[in-house]
Parts: sequence; structure tokens; C-alpha cells
Amino acid sequence: MPAKKLSRSVSQVSESELYDVFEVDPTKGLSDSQVLQKREEHGWNELDKEDPTPLWKLVLEQFDDTLVKILLAAAAVSFALAYFDDAGEHADEEGILAYIEPIVILVILILNAMVGVWQEANAEAALDALKELQSETARVLRNGKMATINSREIVPGDIIEVKVGDRVPADTRVMQLKTTSLRIDQSQLTGESQSVAKYPEAPTCNEDELVVQAKTNIMFATTTVVGGIARGVVTDIGMKTEIGKIQLAVQGAAEEEEVTPLKKKLDEFGDLLSQVIGVICILVWAINYNHFFDPPWECV
Repeated sequence: MPAKKLSRSVSQVSESELYDVFEVDPTKGLSDSQVLQKREEHGWNELDKEDPTPLWKLVLEQFDDTLVKILLAAAAVSFALAYFDDAGEHADEEGILAYIEPIVILVILILNAMVGVWQEANAEAALDALKELQSETARVLRNGKMATINSREIVPGDIIEVKVGDRVPADTRVMQLKTTSLRIDQSQLTGESQSVAKYPEAPTCNEDELVVQAKTNIMFATTTVVGGIARGVVTDIGMKTEIGKIQLAVQGAAEEEEVTPLKKKLDEFGDLLSQVIGVICILVWAINYNHFFDPPWECV
């Protein structure tokens, strides 16, 4: 049997149509069989969890840069020259001083890698912080009785009840106020500095004008109830919630890794510098080619 679809946005349809689409009795809630069926279709009410990037991979990523590779090559050449000089006739004169230049280059590269790894780790921590905003439990009407369950077990169509201090477990259409008013703090989602009032009535704006702030009858997942008690129908869970869409956007931005104009200029400079260094090395080799076969100097 194909799933029923809403004729308009969940914030604008009538209560009867909403109950009909989600196949829920407002006085009894969903049955156990309905919950199992909906969970097979929609999954669990949780944000996607990504495996953390291994530390070794983060470190290697910091050296995947043209300028860094040039500096690594310079450090290797400088170390080799210092080693052979140290083993030759100038050993007593140079000593440890010959190794200062490659050591300084390596220290700079290591510090640069540490800063890069720290920044990458902070970016991954920001995604983990979104998951921590989710509530752990929720009050749900099922089989005609109110019960407290784990928030991840909520499915679309569940009738939930929230009160002061609760975090909304999923995007929910407000259906009934049990107090004179209901106020929600959704600053972490919309940036509003003050709590906003929520009503059961549908907003009067057109559907194409329904931005997050205009949905005055929707309680969004991870937002906090700061005043009032209300019941509502869960409309979206997990990654389909507004907070889930934000996580998808953050993940997409991280995967795209759009190169900034400054990074483009640095990459171009690194490529040009590597070409110039290559040409200089070839010229020096060509100029000194004949000297490679000179006989050892002998005193007369």
C-alpha cells in the first residue's frame, strides 16, 4: 500500500488531514504494529554518525601541499649535505651546527601539521556537538497510554507531549496547548535571541514563504521548551529534521572543501616555485657537468 502524501506543507494542512496521512488516532496514538511498520520505513530517530578520521590520515593530509613538499625536499637535501660534510674533512669545524638548517625546517613543518590537525579535529567535534543536542527521552502516547521512551525510538506519526525544560525530540506539529501559551528557545537553530511563541493554528503566509522562523506551529528537534505544555504530532525524524539538514550541509561543505582564492594563489605559487627550482637544478648540473670528471687534484 503506497504511503499517503500531504497536499501541502505539514505546517499548513488541517489537523484531520495530518492525522489521516500519519494514520494515527489522536486519542490513542500509534499501536505497536504501526510503530514497527514506520520504523522499517523511516529508521531510527538519530543523526548519522560518521567514523572519526584516523590521526595518521589527518597528519598525512597536512603534508599534501606543494610548498610543504618543497620544504620537505629542501630539508632532506640539507640534511644529506650536512651528513656528508660531517663525515668529511670539515667534521670538526661544522659539527652539530651543520644540522641546524634541516632541523629548523622540520620543526616548522611539524608545528604547521599540529595546527592543521587541531583545526580538523575541531571541525569533527562541531558535528559531534550536534548529536549531543538531541534529547535522550520523550513522552509518547501509544496504545492509548502515555509512556516515557528513548527518543531514538520515535517514529513519524507519534503523538508526544513536551513541557518546560524538555528538549523537543523530533520536528513536531503543535496540535494542542495544555497551557495558555507555549514558548520555545530555538536560538541554536535560527539564531533568534529570544524565545518564540508556538500556536496550533497554521501560519497565514504562502507556502513559498515558509522559512524556519515562519513555521509558528512547528517545534523543531533539539530546541528547548521554556514555557508551557503542549502535544503534537511528530512529522520528521533523524536526518530529515531541520537540525539533520544542517548536519548534511556541514558534511557536504567539508567534503567539497572549496578552495579559497588565497589557497589557489599559494598552490599556483608552489607549482611555479617547483618549476623554477627544477630549472635551476638542471642549469647548475649542466654548468658543472665537465667538472664531474676532473681528475683528483694532486700537489706538484
